[in-house]
Amino acid sequence: MARLSHLSHGLAALKTAGNRIVEAATGRPVMLRGVNRSGFEYSQTGAGITAEEIQEITGCWGANVVRLPFNQVWALERPGYDPSAYLEALDFVIDQAAARGAYTLLDLQWLDAVTPRGTTGEGRTNFVAALPEWASGELWGQLARRYLRESAVLYDIFNEPHDALPDDESELRGMREDGSTFALESRRVSMAEWQPWARYLIAAIRGVNPDALIFVSGVNWGYDLRCFPLAGVEGVVYSTHVYRNKGKRWDEAFGSLAATHPVFAGEWGGGALDTKWGERLAAYLMERGIGWTAWSWSDEPRLVDAGYVPTAFGKVVKRALGERIEVT
Repeated sequence: MARLSHLSHGLAALKTAGNRIVEAATGRPVMLRGVNRSGFEYSQTGAGITAEEIQEITGCWGANVVRLPFNQVWALERPGYDPSAYLEALDFVIDQAAARGAYTLLDLQWLDAVTPRGTTGEGRTNFVAALPEWASGELWGQLARRYLRESAVLYDIFNEPHDALPDDESELRGMREDGSTFALESRRVSMAEWQPWARYLIAAIRGVNPDALIFVSGVNWGYDLRCFPLAGVEGVVYSTHVYRNKGKRWDEAFGSLAATHPVFAGEWGGGALDTKWGERLAAYLMERGIGWTAWSWSDEPRLVDAGYVPTAFGKVVKRALGERIEVT
C-alpha cells in the first residue's frame, strides 16, 4: 500500500493536552466541529461525493472536520484484492477537505456491506457490527502506514460497540490479553468485552504512527463513556454518540469525563421533531468544550435536502457551526 505525503495542505498536526485537542507544534487549542458525510460504508464511490459538496460543508457551513464512515472489506489490502480505487476515493475527500482547512476523521463504520447484523426497532437491516474483528487491526495498521505523513487524517477506530441485536446471527468474539480471540457466550457487549479490542486497535495504529490522534467510542452504540479513560493509554479522544432516545443523563454518560479528558460527540442528529432537543445538546456541548460531528449530511436523519437546503435539524447544526467559540 502506497504511503502518501501530499494530502494535508499544511494542516497542523493535532494531539491531546489535558482535556483538550491542541496543535502539536504550538499547543493552541482546537475545537473540531463538523458533520458526518456517510456513503463510503455502503458505496465504493462514496455515494457521489464531490468537491462542490465538500466546499459547501467547509466553506458555507464552516465545518473544520468531516467524519467519513467507511467499510473495512473495501479498504483492506489482502491476497486477491486491491483496494487502491476505494482508497483513492477516500484520498480525494481528505485532499479536498484539507485544502479548505478541514480534517478528516476516518470512521470504521461497517465491516462489510453484505452481512446482516440484525434488524433495528424501525425494521431496517443493521450492518453495524457489535464488535470489530482481528482483520480490523490489520486494516488500521495499513491505513496508518498509508497516512503516516498526513496530519489531516484522524482515526475513529470502531463506530458503535453494542449488544448484539436479537436476530443478529453473526459470531461475537472476545479478545484475551495475549491477543488471541474466543467466541463470546453472551450477546451483551460491556466495557469488559470492548476494552481489549479498543487497546488492540489503538496499538495497531500506534505501532506505525505513535503520534496519531485516535478517537474511541463507548459502549451502548457509542453513547456510554462511563468506564473510560483506558488505564495506561494516553493521547486519545473519547467519542460519544448522542441521540434523543438515549435520555438526558448527559453528565453521567459523557459530560463528567470531559472535565478531565478530551471528549467528542462523533454523532448526534435528529429530525424535525428533535430541533429543541438539538439546540439544548449543542449548547451543552459548547459549554463543556466538546467538539462534534453531526449525523448526517446526506443520509437519514439528513442535514440537507436537494440543493444543500438545510432540513429543520440541519438549520440547528448550521447555526451551531456558525457560533463563535473561544477554546482555552
